[in-house]
Amino acid sequence: MLVNKSNLSNLFVSLKTMFNNAFAAAPTSWAKIAMLVPSTSGQNDYAWLSAFPQMRRWIGAKAVKNLKGYKYSIINEDFEATIEVERNDIEDDNLGIYSTQAQGAGMSAKQLPDEIVYDVVDGGFTNRCFDGQYFFDTDHPVVLPDGSLGSVSNMFDKKLSADSVEEAQASLGAAGVAMMEFKDDEGRSLNVKPNVLLVPPALMFVANLLMTTDRLEDGKANPFKGAYEVVVEPRLRSRSAWFLLDTTKPVKPFIYQERKKPVLVEQTDPQSDAVFSTKKFKFGAEARAAGGYGFWQTAFGSTGTAA
Repeated sequence: MLVNKSNLSNLFVSLKTMFNNAFAAAPTSWAKIAMLVPSTSGQNDYAWLSAFPQMRRWIGAKAVKNLKGYKYSIINEDFEATIEVERNDIEDDNLGIYSTQAQGAGMSAKQLPDEIVYDVVDGGFTNRCFDGQYFFDTDHPVVLPDGSLGSVSNMFDKKLSADSVEEAQASLGAAGVAMMEFKDDEGRSLNVKPNVLLVPPALMFVANLLMTTDRLEDGKANPFKGAYEVVVEPRLRSRSAWFLLDTTKPVKPFIYQERKKPVLVEQTDPQSDAVFSTKKFKFGAEARAAGGYGFWQTAFGSTGTAA
């Protein structure tokens, strides 16, 4: 193929079409557990997360939730997926491999939120959220109804188990009860109702067993059948950790912050210095985004490391 502006334009239109088709078809699951937050600058501030808003009886002046000096910001990062097309391959009509690369880049661009969000989930035991504690922690500071300070846990180390009703209640059951008992600083229920059980592939069988079987391994009736939607995510790095989430609230447990959607860029001028020096044309996608944590009260995590 002759390397000229017309042929290059046709080639990259074809690659863009493959990219866009793969982008549109790629499956994602991040929206099941995270909320999309648009960003218009280098970072977003989330001090407002320190208040879990609820309606209250209006007696006297309105109560305004104090942000209490909490600071939590999520800084956007740059992401890219680039395809390099050799000039010799264009001249020799050897372009088949680039079709596959364009499709792969499109899928990768569509699944960028998954990569970011599940990395955030993985870091929940060691990364801090708006209150300065780890997102999954044993001592989140809270204000009690009498004005004193207390602490609340949204994590433990129980192994997810379907071996018996007793073990299932001690793991999945205990996590659900803890979440539904979370209260605000006036002692009222936050009305947290977990609906998603997030697990890695290693726990897929146990999670599905808990949600579908009539009886557990000990022969007793399964009290958890149909209780939660199971989400199995291969990107989760721990084989033992599992997560119970309430994704029914406007603020979900995790945040996908989007500064710039994936956009297509190209370097296709045959007279450019880069092409002259390397004999390579470039085509790909760029994006700006980041991930972070919403209300810890809507999530409960277990390391699953208990013996």
